[in-house]
Amino acid sequence: MESSIHLTKANFGKLQEYLREFVYGGIDGAVTTFAVVAGGFGANLDPGILIILGFANLLADGFSMSVGAYLSAKSDQDNFTKHEKIEYWEIENLPELEREEIAGIYREKGFKGELLDKIVDHICADKDLWVSEMMKDELGMMRETKSPFKIGLATLISFVLVGLIPLLVYLWDFFFPSDINTFLWTSILTGFAFLIVGWLKGIVNQTSALRSIIETVGLGLLAAVVAFYVGDILEQFFK
Repeated sequence: MESSIHLTKANFGKLQEYLREFVYGGIDGAVTTFAVVAGGFGANLDPGILIILGFANLLADGFSMSVGAYLSAKSDQDNFTKHEKIEYWEIENLPELEREEIAGIYREKGFKGELLDKIVDHICADKDLWVSEMMKDELGMMRETKSPFKIGLATLISFVLVGLIPLLVYLWDFFFPSDINTFLWTSILTGFAFLIVGWLKGIVNQTSALRSIIETVGLGLLAAVVAFYVGDILEQFFK
């Protein structure tokens, strides 16, 4: 029983690592898809066409964003590895220079005399620690522990799941026609999605939940208003 609880907590902890990607992927998915819906509504497009445009945007943009997130994370990892190899080479071939750089780093932190010498000796006795200190304090680089593939996957899943919300009411009305105000209910559902994702964004960024919610809802509303009027203007122009 205890082992299963620990396993569940461990798995949940791993999922939390990718909460940032889920949140920002979800925000982009909801904003872009809702903008498409609002623009289509402003242009008086047929609901069927609006659904097609919405899904085309959802899948194409979701894939594009996830690939971008993957490539960015992979590039950061490759860049870290490249500089790490350089540091190992410098330690092997220029040990005195690299030792003096470690001494300089800790001297700037306020260490001096015998204590400084002990710290430098301790760090330089372990090559891995030595390189780690150089990467962190000299280059300001930290190793990314998250998988680039999982970063891209989390982005894609959240983009599609949250981005699907603005299309749900239109899908329902398409298959089960009724007299409901589809755009109104779409706006309500999407606003609720923005509220949840905005709250999660506050957790990720460790900022005020209320401010994060207001920012996220405001961003979605602004994008929808712009798209609506662009659609309306273009519809009048091409009449």
